[in-house]
Formats: sequence, C-alpha cells, structure tokens
Amino acid sequence: MTHPLALVTDSTADVPAALAAQYRIHIVPTVLVIQGKAYLDGEHISREEFYTRLPTLNPPPTTAAPASGTFESLYRRLLAEGHTRILSIHLAGNLSGVLNAARLGAQPFGKAVTVLDGGQLSMGTGWQVLHAARRAAENIPIPRLLEELREMQARVRLVAMLDTLEYLRRSGRVSWAKAALGSFLRIRPFVEVRRGQVLRAGQTRTRRKGLRALLERLTALGPLEALAILHTNAEAEARALLEQSRGQVAQPPLIVQATPVIGVHVGPKGVGFAAVRAAP
Repeated sequence: MTHPLALVTDSTADVPAALAAQYRIHIVPTVLVIQGKAYLDGEHISREEFYTRLPTLNPPPTTAAPASGTFESLYRRLLAEGHTRILSIHLAGNLSGVLNAARLGAQPFGKAVTVLDGGQLSMGTGWQVLHAARRAAENIPIPRLLEELREMQARVRLVAMLDTLEYLRRSGRVSWAKAALGSFLRIRPFVEVRRGQVLRAGQTRTRRKGLRALLERLTALGPLEALAILHTNAEAEARALLEQSRGQVAQPPLIVQATPVIGVHVGPKGVGFAAVRAAP
C-alpha cells in the first residue's frame, strides 16, 4: 500500500543509505564537478577516495545544484505512484541553489508538494528528514508535522572543527572566510551552522586541543534527542568523540562521513557533530 506522504531530500542531508531505504526517503543527488566532469553525488567516486585526492585536485572541484527538472520529474513520479502529498526538505537556501531548484520543480503541483528550508546542512538537515519520516508513518497531519520540524530546527546544533580554512575561503560561499588568514596561521578553525548561516565559532592551535574543545561544546548541550558525529576522512577521531559522548543521547548515535559536495567547501580531516537537543 502506498503511503499518502512521500519524503524527499537531497544528498547533502547525509542520511545514511540504510535509513533512507528503511523509511523510503527519496534522495536527489547533488552534482560534483571534478576536472570539468560532472558526477552525481554518490556515484563513480567513493567518499574515502575523494577526500584522499582532494588536496591534489587541480583545478579544485566545484559543486552544483540539481536541475529543477530533476525535482519535477521525481515529484511527478511519486504522485503518479499514489502518494497524495510530498514533503521535500533541503539544506539552507542561502548556502546553495538546491532549495530554489526544488521550489521551481514543485510549482506545477500546487499544494501537493511542500518544500521546507531546513536551515542546516549534513545531518543537521538529515535529522529533520528522519523525524518527518518516522512521524509520517504515524499519519500525523502535515501542518502539525511542519510545526514540529520548525520547533526542532531551533534545537539543532551543528559545529565542526576544520583542519584548515583554505577550502572554505576559496569556495567563496562564506564572506568572512575570504579575508581570513587562518590557513596561513596554521590554526584549526571552528564553524557553526545556525539559521542557514556559517558562523565563525573560535579556533585552536592544535588538533588535540580542538578535539577537546569539540567534546566540551558537545557536552555543554546537555541531554540529546539525536546525535551524529561528522567527519571528512577522520574516522578514528570521530569514533573517539562518539564514544566519549555516547551517554548523552537517547537513541544510538551515528558516525557519518560527510558527502563530497560538502567536503569541497570544508576540506579533509574535519570533525564535527550534528546534535538535536532534547525537548524541554
């Protein structure tokens, strides 16, 4: 039996493949451009290989949003399969053209398709998608689900320690990074995503101090509803952070290697977390 509500997101949400399959979440791949050739995110190159090659790729890889027609085709197919409503949740609109492409793709379908700006990226978006999928299985009304998601957005925290500021600076997506000298001072910068903005969140001189500070920031959040430790080819450090914070979270935490489409802008050896604070 076809469920009335279909869930759609894009590959920057980093929803693990097993969970996407379990909850029948439809993922639209974003585009990765390496040496002039366009690849659909998740195809042709593994995440591990990408991060290993990233420092030597010349010219640097770039990214692009899916075409609006890709979203329109998917929405049309899902409605033809018997879904009566579609909820499409995506990364922050001012960080990418993905949200706008989804909105353009939704126009022919009127109220049948709702496109939501998640205000986040990686599992900061992914946790919202998974919450929507679980609640959709309970046949919650769409207006109430949207209220829950907007309330949840206020409880999402995404913080990361980058190994260098160079990739964020050259991406041109974050204005303050263009003039920053972090890459030359050999610092480990912290960034936080909040309300669709990438904010400066401090720095340390060494990775060891940075990882300790990351744990302190995570611990300070108190009890958590959900937690994903994020990394870009720094799995050992991510696992250590997960083990140190496991007691904070109600459901089993995840370790997620961030998609290359995000990695282009943050570089290899990054470590961070996407946490959802427990509701009061």
